[in-house]
Amino acid sequence: MSVSVRDALRMAALYVVLSILWLVLAEVVLHSMTEDPLALTVGRQINVVVWVLLSALLIYVSRVRLLNFIGAGARLRGEDRERLRMAAAVFDCTLEGVLVTDRQGVIVHVNRAFMRITGYQQDEVIGQRPSKFKSGHHGAAFYQQIYAALTETGEWSGEIWNRRKSGEIYPQWQTIRAIRDDEGELSHYVAVFSDISAIKHSEQELAYLAHHDPLTDLPNRLLFTDRVQQALAAAQAKKRGCALLLLDLDHFQSINDGLGHTIGDQLLKLVGARLGEVVSSGVTLARLGGDEFGVLAEHCQDLGQAAKLAQRIIERMREPFLFEGHRLFISVSAGISLFPSDALSAEQLLRNADSALYKAKTNGRACYALYTEELTAHAQLRVETAGELRRALEQDELRAFYQPVHDLASGSQVGVEALVRWQHPQRGLVAPGEFIPIAERTGLIAEIDAWVLRQACLQMVRWQQEGRPLAFVAVNISSRLFGQHELYRQVADVLHETGLAPALLELEVTESAVMDDPEVALEQLHRLRELGVTLAIDDFGTGYSSLLRLKRMPVQKLKIDQGFVTGLPCDEDDVAIVRVIIALARSMGMQVHAEGIEQQEQASFLLQEQCQLGQGYWFGRPVAAKDLRWE
Repeated sequence: MSVSVRDALRMAALYVVLSILWLVLAEVVLHSMTEDPLALTVGRQINVVVWVLLSALLIYVSRVRLLNFIGAGARLRGEDRERLRMAAAVFDCTLEGVLVTDRQGVIVHVNRAFMRITGYQQDEVIGQRPSKFKSGHHGAAFYQQIYAALTETGEWSGEIWNRRKSGEIYPQWQTIRAIRDDEGELSHYVAVFSDISAIKHSEQELAYLAHHDPLTDLPNRLLFTDRVQQALAAAQAKKRGCALLLLDLDHFQSINDGLGHTIGDQLLKLVGARLGEVVSSGVTLARLGGDEFGVLAEHCQDLGQAAKLAQRIIERMREPFLFEGHRLFISVSAGISLFPSDALSAEQLLRNADSALYKAKTNGRACYALYTEELTAHAQLRVETAGELRRALEQDELRAFYQPVHDLASGSQVGVEALVRWQHPQRGLVAPGEFIPIAERTGLIAEIDAWVLRQACLQMVRWQQEGRPLAFVAVNISSRLFGQHELYRQVADVLHETGLAPALLELEVTESAVMDDPEVALEQLHRLRELGVTLAIDDFGTGYSSLLRLKRMPVQKLKIDQGFVTGLPCDEDDVAIVRVIIALARSMGMQVHAEGIEQQEQASFLLQEQCQLGQGYWFGRPVAAKDLRWE
């Protein structure tokens, strides 16, 4: 019963009690005041009037309160109906499925989203139980936990797998709540759920992308390392061997630079597919990054079996790749490490295979190399040397040496080539063959070249001031530095800061650096030539020159690689190659400069073939500027 109704009843009871008390008290008072019948009659009439007025007042107050209650109730019922209409609209329009059951768990209502998600119509589920949608994915303990949570807290939320009308099993995120009436008694259960199939699919895709290379669809380094760890654990338990091969494509950067990254990516996809054809089903193949691939043979019992696999891969890679009008050739180098003879952990196995791969690269590429303890020592030395080399640049431990260049006809010294040496605080003077390859591998070669360029220009200015008869100082420019678009500005700044005349500086660029990206190289060479410096192609004949591009390049000199000079004048092949280079250079108006001359007979032959310049131990070794001899 509401508060307002109770108040009205109390008012009525009060009215009755007051009326009785008034009449009784009035009669007692009248009799005590007089015995006159006429006075009693008049008193009673007055009491009746007062009683009527009091009754009217009480009835009026009760009526007002009752009418207020009736009006408020009507307003409340109107607001309730509006709230119900809004709740019904939300219930029917929400994207989440809603299912309502009575206290016995019988379905009494569902919304449109429920029908859309599950495929069931309303009349197919009303009167049924939610167990109709069980997928069989969960055991009895799972549903017992849900019931226990509803009993203890009145609510449960979590992931559950149910079945659509089509039979498809799908995941839901569901919240179930127990509903109680005003007396606290359980009346209904309401379940609200969302179809999270798309989220699950996205999670699977993300997990796949996190463990696979998107270009080749092969396992990536993370997944490959995990599989190596699992394979080693299984191999250790079963007392068997494993082999790990690291593969690296030779000169792949030249394809990216020359044909573009799109062609490079297409080639990587074809390489991955071809490797998949070579390896057997029991072998894991992965792309570890860039142009590096990994191969894990889990049932490799001996070194010979691993070597055969590596050789089979190398030979298969020699076959041309044909796509989009391109016919590309590429080779591969491989490093092999074995478990348990070479390593006992995945990390060590990968590290040892990388050391073996480095050995294969230094052995001429397109081959495989096996891991040995000696390689580990070399790998540690490379790491230590790289760190010390950075320190050498910071602490001014590099030294510029100069090797004389002679005119073969007159025998006079006409120039010098600037070379770099490393004055190590403990090891003494380190030969360039020990640190230049490491500098190239770590990218420090560009900084070293820039340092040598500046030192050579400063030294040439001093020699000019001293009146030394030198026509040029030659400086090697590595492919790393040559590939930087700001090289032109860097050279211009050094010339401006040192005050060296551009005509006295000769820049030597290797043939392979020029051919990595011929169009960019052509633009770079023309800009350098505009500065007034002399340009030379170093190690000519060792790369893959295009004569068509060569004639377009503003180059004044070709340098014959010392590998062709060594066999002169007896080796017929060297003789033929040198004659062709000299004839080519002369026909294009270029000077010819031979390197590595160590004997009089070599110098005489080159002079006879009209080679103008030469350098080598026959004329003088590289020395510090103060030790250079002047004739």
